[in-house]
Amino acid sequence: MTESKGLLGGKVAVITGAGRGIGRAIAIGYAAEGASICCAARTTAEIDAVAEEIRSAGGNAIAVQTDVTNYADVERMNKAAANAFGGIDIVFINAGGNIEPGRVVDSDPDGWTATLDLNLKGAYFTAKSAIPYLKRRGGGKMITLGSGIGHNGRVSTSAYACAKAGTWMLTRVLSQELWEYNISVNELVPGPVLTPGAIASWEREGQGVNTITSEWVKQPEDVIPLAVFLATQPDRGPTSQSFSLMRRDS
Repeated sequence: MTESKGLLGGKVAVITGAGRGIGRAIAIGYAAEGASICCAARTTAEIDAVAEEIRSAGGNAIAVQTDVTNYADVERMNKAAANAFGGIDIVFINAGGNIEPGRVVDSDPDGWTATLDLNLKGAYFTAKSAIPYLKRRGGGKMITLGSGIGHNGRVSTSAYACAKAGTWMLTRVLSQELWEYNISVNELVPGPVLTPGAIASWEREGQGVNTITSEWVKQPEDVIPLAVFLATQPDRGPTSQSFSLMRRDS
């Protein structure tokens, strides 16, 4: 068990997609609140850099190269976190992306299913593998990174929309299955955030940063306060909920 300090002192957090964007910001934000961090992503150099940044600031972190679409990788990730820090308290399911933008009629079937694999299957693998570790701690927090597109849909986003809608439903089902174990499961919907993946997607689609003029376009660090809030709620706190940073006039 790590030393208790900060809002997350003594806690251990596993964060997928931690090498860049929102995942990187959450890893650094949780570490600043005292959590020990397992940084997971496919690109070793990126997560090594994040883990080193955390350690240089006085925190505890490891980097575990992980492809969330490979269940053996996910199992290895969670085992490494538990071995390094004594258990797992928080799982932030962040890894994802829109691999196949475009209209259904023009879509590539392989890209379409790969988008579901990354976002939905990856979330399922991460959650399933983490459950025994959270149970051993007597409770914990599971947070999925959602999207407004998964609730409302949008033209030329069918694969991503379906994947995120599935992840939202997985969140709700998990919350019911894990309630008796003091494990809460909630969705965080950040709205538009200036991450490398989002910017590339907008450029491919020929859109501006956002099509909703009243929306708050965020930096990854703007997501940290809500992520910390969800990780610090009581064991019998909110579950099966979608918490959104999106802002509209109506």
